[in-house]
Amino acid sequence: MSKNMNLKDIAVVAKTAGIPEEHLSRYGDYKAKISLDLLEELKKEKDGKLILVSAITPTPAGEGKTTTSIGLHDALRKSGHKSVLALREPSLGPVFGMKGGATGGGKAQVAPMEDINLHFTGDIPAVERSHNLIAAAVDNEIHWGRLNLDSRSIRWKRAMDMNDRSLREIVISLGGTKNGYPRETGFDITAASEIMAILCLSESYNELKERIEKILIGLDVLGNPVFAKDLGVAGAATALLKDALCPNIVQTLENNPVLIHGGPFANIAQGANSIIATRLALKLGDYAITEAGFAFELGAEKFFDIVARKAGFSVSAVVLVATVRALKYHGGADLKKISEKNIDALRKGFSNLEKHYENILQFGTNAIVAVNRFSSDSPDEEKALSELLAEKGIPFAWSNGWEKGGAGALDLAEKVVSITSANNVKSHPLYSLDIPVEEKILTIAGKIYGAKKVDYHPKAHKDIELIRRLGLEKLPVCIAKTQNSLSDNPKLLGRPKDFLVTVREIEIASGAGFLIPITGDIMRMPGLPQNPAYKKIDIDSKGNISGIS
Repeated sequence: MSKNMNLKDIAVVAKTAGIPEEHLSRYGDYKAKISLDLLEELKKEKDGKLILVSAITPTPAGEGKTTTSIGLHDALRKSGHKSVLALREPSLGPVFGMKGGATGGGKAQVAPMEDINLHFTGDIPAVERSHNLIAAAVDNEIHWGRLNLDSRSIRWKRAMDMNDRSLREIVISLGGTKNGYPRETGFDITAASEIMAILCLSESYNELKERIEKILIGLDVLGNPVFAKDLGVAGAATALLKDALCPNIVQTLENNPVLIHGGPFANIAQGANSIIATRLALKLGDYAITEAGFAFELGAEKFFDIVARKAGFSVSAVVLVATVRALKYHGGADLKKISEKNIDALRKGFSNLEKHYENILQFGTNAIVAVNRFSSDSPDEEKALSELLAEKGIPFAWSNGWEKGGAGALDLAEKVVSITSANNVKSHPLYSLDIPVEEKILTIAGKIYGAKKVDYHPKAHKDIELIRRLGLEKLPVCIAKTQNSLSDNPKLLGRPKDFLVTVREIEIASGAGFLIPITGDIMRMPGLPQNPAYKKIDIDSKGNISGIS
């Protein structure tokens, strides 16, 4: 950790959020876990206003959504408002892969960033071990033959918090019957694990165990469902998550409190931090800021339709992060020349922002666009974007948290306070749980993505038949889709229209309580890029880590 950060002891930071020291379990000087007892003590306290930060469709490098969230939090605190920020924990997949670290940037960061980006307090390793204990129990039951599991029907894979395409499809138990019976399986990245989803949706140890018990493992030879409860492993899998269920507290570079807890991806899971952390932020702050992964049609749609529906949250406002460079990218500008001035491409790409803004309004809440500034933005481009936003009547503010910290987001903070002070909005989900699975998928694909039709592969049709047979039709859907386009085709930039969404299969996450239609070429185990971020990461003779950004 850099010595010039001037971080405060975590107990001092926690006190500014109203968290007594007796509710902290320290992990050194600058990070701690918070006892679940605190939330019970605060149960009767009035909730603050919930601010959800999302974004337009990003470039591969990301558009600074977390930087904007942190800058807004610091700005609200600087303006005298009691805000609390809740974020997800970074996965090692992006840290070592394409995007690098996920703790913000410049002067709008959470710290200690190396700790948070690597092992932190052990939550993600605990999820991984809980998941893999269940996987080991599955193969143990196959070996002993107690449940007559049909090995061809097993849906439970293994998990690892790393991008590794070679593990997507594997064969296990080679070497003779002493090692078990060979079968095909694979790995999902830990952020896509159903255990991660369950952890972030559970609000007590009892609920955590009950949800793990409901995980669908596969079918027996007679076609009957086999759940984790049938393996006798749910108690042990829950025990591994004892500490992981408690939220973590760290601080911004301006010493403001931040809750970081849970890390599901938004392109293959629900993409939000834990309900526990968000609920705690609502009880502790007049403003609770949380973030939905990737663009609005992914993380934010899932937040409204899965997370907020389950928790009973109402979103007072959505902050939609946009950048000049992303708009130029969606307007056809060459990514390698994205820093060059290109107003024509910006105007053309503005359609992407428009669609996301329209989508926000479908959930019955307010919206403001936060334009995250980059040094490469030209005055002419900024002027053109201001004119486009004003012409469409879209509220906006420029945000410069990266360069100035909270001082660079004061205008954004003021406008967020303004649009939430004079209203009593009640946000709502997009669809009813009572409609058929296919109609839920079509509703999201049509109203949010802009698709004309949904096509189903034979495997997906069989999955829907099983969903109906198991009585799981009333679960919400968590569509797995590329983050690079509003469609399921990453090459369709801007605002594509009347396209076809293809559903290959539908995974059943009965423990988490949702169904996962897998669209396009999306993978639940990402691969590493040609120039991975791990090549920039190093450590010196004194243990100082560099290169995580």
